[in-house]
Amino acid sequence: MTSENGQNTASPPAIVMREISKRFGPVQALEDVNFTVRRGTVHTLVGENGAGKTTLMKILAGVYQPDKGTIEINGQRRRFDGPQEAIDAGVSMIYQDLDLAEHLTVAENVFLGNEPRRGLRFIVDSKKMIKATADLAKGFGFDIDPSVVVSGLSTGDCQIAEILKALARKASIIVMDEPTSSLSEGEVNRLFEIIRRLRKSGISIIYISHRLEEIKGIADDITVLRDGKVVHSGTAGLDTKMIVRYMVGRELTDYYPAHKTGEGKVAAEIKNLTSRKIIDINLEVRAGEIVGMAGLAGAGRTEVARAIFGVEKKDAGVILLNGREVKINSPCDAIANGIAFLTEDRKRTGLCLGLACTWNITLAALGLIGMSRIIRPRKELTTAEKLGKQLVIKWSSPESRADTLSGGNQQKLLIARWLLAQARFLIFDEPTRGIDVGAKYEVYTLLNKLAEQGKAILFISSELPELFGVTDRILVMRRGRLVGNLKTSETTQEEVMHLAAVETN
Repeated sequence: MTSENGQNTASPPAIVMREISKRFGPVQALEDVNFTVRRGTVHTLVGENGAGKTTLMKILAGVYQPDKGTIEINGQRRRFDGPQEAIDAGVSMIYQDLDLAEHLTVAENVFLGNEPRRGLRFIVDSKKMIKATADLAKGFGFDIDPSVVVSGLSTGDCQIAEILKALARKASIIVMDEPTSSLSEGEVNRLFEIIRRLRKSGISIIYISHRLEEIKGIADDITVLRDGKVVHSGTAGLDTKMIVRYMVGRELTDYYPAHKTGEGKVAAEIKNLTSRKIIDINLEVRAGEIVGMAGLAGAGRTEVARAIFGVEKKDAGVILLNGREVKINSPCDAIANGIAFLTEDRKRTGLCLGLACTWNITLAALGLIGMSRIIRPRKELTTAEKLGKQLVIKWSSPESRADTLSGGNQQKLLIARWLLAQARFLIFDEPTRGIDVGAKYEVYTLLNKLAEQGKAILFISSELPELFGVTDRILVMRRGRLVGNLKTSETTQEEVMHLAAVETN
């Protein structure tokens, strides 16, 4: 018997995980989790940050071993003592931070560690490798050049390269962790079409996402985790409000907390800012005001933030804070003048993942807390503990490494850093990317509190509903230029998108 998606419903499920438990020190990450995935289906796994989604998948992928529980793959009992054993069993995991060697070609990445050889098997057969990659891509309808170096690919094409790598390893189960967090709308639609092709070919997909609006368009089944336990599992027929209720344990009546529009004096003014990718940017942000910045991928939003903060060299432009011109040639200059920049890529350009949470919080404000010359660990710990309680950061200890925290809690580390630095002009670049709906609400609430304290906030986001729910005004970027300055309450998403996407004379 086969279902509408073509899977054999009489055969055993692709995955059965029974009573999986995992503890990290004092933190119970998973407790008696049961998780079943039918063959040839897309099974969405959702939950707040720290709910246990990635931990469960890392157990499936052999990265972690469970303290208790069993795993069956296609009806066969398995135990994975390492990732290679999971790969050999047909399980492949594509992480949110793509695991590609950027200096190698697509084909070299796809067959990395399993390269076809010739002669006495000492020489890699590059032609055969490129042809095999091209054949594999063609077989699944992927449009990608196997000979292109990965560093030159878009994020969407990097996703395809990761999927091809999984297919080359004969994967029958592919785990995708937040696959759309860095994709444009067009790339998201393309990825969904690829997922449908994979499902049609009989491959099972486990899809982890915080973008709940995506679930209806792609998922067959859904499992919701909360605090390391399964709180719902079944077919993907739930509406978004019910999913949120399962995730957070309560009903969120409004995704965006009420915000009082700021009417203070101009706190930050940018005049004629020009750099390598932006041209003649003029904007202002008032004290107590949250100003959004919209635009398509590559429009120059992040480049504006980086130029203001001194990360990128300015070719021209003036920055004024409270009417006084300031010279910003480096991030140190920006911090000294009360400017904060929460980067869109917390792992690569925001956090020191291998260092303690305490260090990540205090490193931008050591002078302010009396440690410009001598580090006082006890004072540093007390400071971090206070901010951790304020922001409800979930960690085993403030002294634990930043890379042991979930994505949402890592984001809170960055926010704690800038709260401690006492910045007056805050630039938040995609602050809710890759975090769950509950954590998003906490970020929005915090933004409101900062605005009420008289902070000036520039809020960059790719999600139009978020911009409309949070901001007072929306600036629109297109091709490196500022093309719109709209009052949020007097415009529409359609008008913003038109300005962002359509060239006008």
